[in-house]
Amino acid sequence: MEILDKFLDTTGLVNLEYTNALMIVIGAAFIALAIIKHYEPLLLLPIGFGVIVGNIPTTEGMSLSVYDPNSVLSYIYFGVSQGVFPPLIFLGIGAMTDFSTMLSNPKLILLGAAAQLGVFITFLGALYLGFTPEQSGAIGIIGGADGPTSIFLSAKLAPELLGAIAIAAYSYMALVPVIQPPIMKLLTTREERLIHMKPPRVVSRRERMIFPVAAFLICTLIAPGALVLLGMLFFGNLLKESCVTERLAATARTAMIDIVTILLGFSVGTSTQADRFLQEQSLMIFGLGALSFAIATAGGVLFAKFMNLFLTEKINPLIGAAGVSAVPDSARVVQIVGHQEDPHNFLLMHAMAPNVAGVIGSAVAAGVLWAVLTSPAVPS
Repeated sequence: MEILDKFLDTTGLVNLEYTNALMIVIGAAFIALAIIKHYEPLLLLPIGFGVIVGNIPTTEGMSLSVYDPNSVLSYIYFGVSQGVFPPLIFLGIGAMTDFSTMLSNPKLILLGAAAQLGVFITFLGALYLGFTPEQSGAIGIIGGADGPTSIFLSAKLAPELLGAIAIAAYSYMALVPVIQPPIMKLLTTREERLIHMKPPRVVSRRERMIFPVAAFLICTLIAPGALVLLGMLFFGNLLKESCVTERLAATARTAMIDIVTILLGFSVGTSTQADRFLQEQSLMIFGLGALSFAIATAGGVLFAKFMNLFLTEKINPLIGAAGVSAVPDSARVVQIVGHQEDPHNFLLMHAMAPNVAGVIGSAVAAGVLWAVLTSPAVPS
């Protein structure tokens, strides 16, 4: 009986708190959304199962949690906490991204920049709510709708908030089809949603090869803090566009990015232990994340309307919503909303221009925040 009592005291059922049970339900909900609604299943399913794993109570003295030194999960989580996984994700994204539509109509890059408005407004909002400048910068980047960038910046500026920021960023990325359409329809008229755009011009191979090198130099000279993320993004794109390293490009955009996505999603999920995650700060982060995402979407749409005041060849303001860097989901949402108004209006390729520009913009915004918030104070 003594052995039986000791065994019962070590079981998860005995040590399970109601907060752990709540997090397990949240993890199951993520899995359900991934399977039933197909909301970013490649992300939500690993994260959801990771949430369940991370909230199973363990016996004291057993190194099992991501927060226990030398545990297996802590070694996997190292790629998140030290910012190793996000650049590898960017390498794969670069190897699968075609910048041709952006190069064919460079003015659409401005829409990707305008969508970063959500980042800086949310930064100010987080400061107002009492977060430190470093924490505010990490929270603000959620507005870029770029999970890897959010993880990378929070690992550098606010590691104590990494779990909440990562879950918020990926949750809102998955909910792009739910959040964006109402904002897009509210801010545009039916006449604007019916605007047709000319097919993009054909971009030469030389342009596509020069772009990653030139863009990397320009962006990192402006924001050196974005060097790692943009370096991997444009390196992956050069592997693709050079046409002489197809094996490397294929590996980066398939096997490698799939492996890293599995490890990143699962380990982020396991980091959401109830005692660390269910706090007032986490709820405020989720609220600010929703605000930043809405502002970023509105910023892109409104800036497109502003540009039309000066353009003779109008652009469809819906594509401004694709300025958030949820690739390619936000571009796909633009196509769906435009198609609802006119089945013969094809906006997907046009929307990909601000979409990929948003990836670059969010990385630049992260680099600027990292540099400003970690630089020593300028003497008076």
